Amino acid sequence: MDGYNVAMPQDIRMRVAQIVPSTEAEGPGKRFAIWFQGCPLRCPGCCNPEFLSFRGGEDKSLSEVVEAMTSQVDIEGITLLGGEPFAHADVAAALALSAKRHGLSVMAFSGYLLEDLRLKPDATAALLAQIDILVDGPYERELPDRKRRWIGSTNQRIHFLTNRYRADDPCWNRSNTLEIRVDSQSIRINGFPALQAIGLWKGWKRPVPAEGS
Repeated sequence: MDGYNVAMPQDIRMRVAQIVPSTEAEGPGKRFAIWFQGCPLRCPGCCNPEFLSFRGGEDKSLSEVVEAMTSQVDIEGITLLGGEPFAHADVAAALALSAKRHGLSVMAFSGYLLEDLRLKPDATAALLAQIDILVDGPYERELPDRKRRWIGSTNQRIHFLTNRYRADDPCWNRSNTLEIRVDSQSIRINGFPALQAIGLWKGWKRPVPAEGS
């Protein structure tokens, strides 16, 4: 699509740190959110330090993740997080293309700047071609963003790469959302906390992914 070839073998593999099938804490509307395991960046105060290593997480096929994505009947899009989605650009592009073919929007968070991503090889270009909203720039823990929903720090920029979403949509000006899911085996947390929830947020621990082979 858009002049770039995206490999679509259904047995293509990916390292997945976490999937939240339906969330309102990772972008507009209800979204299927996937965190890739592994990031070459080391931003101080990273929100997901357990997702930095390229070891760990779960090994999943594209077909597995697409099946999980398409089983959600009430979502409007997917969100790619990490780790660093662009460190997994080939498989992330294939997943994003699958989402688009099912009428879903694509949002991604990256520690890289858009200008630098546009200088990277074809797999990155193929992924960029599928993205509707890109939030770029490293997370800066000393610059917490209290005005824009879903954005971690004030240095990060929002790029609307297609016409599907608009900067003047009031959804960006609402309070941040933190979601906590508790089951018999773990506590899973995603999203950014509102200011009054910071203490609660720091009291919870996310399980560390098992090491891969």
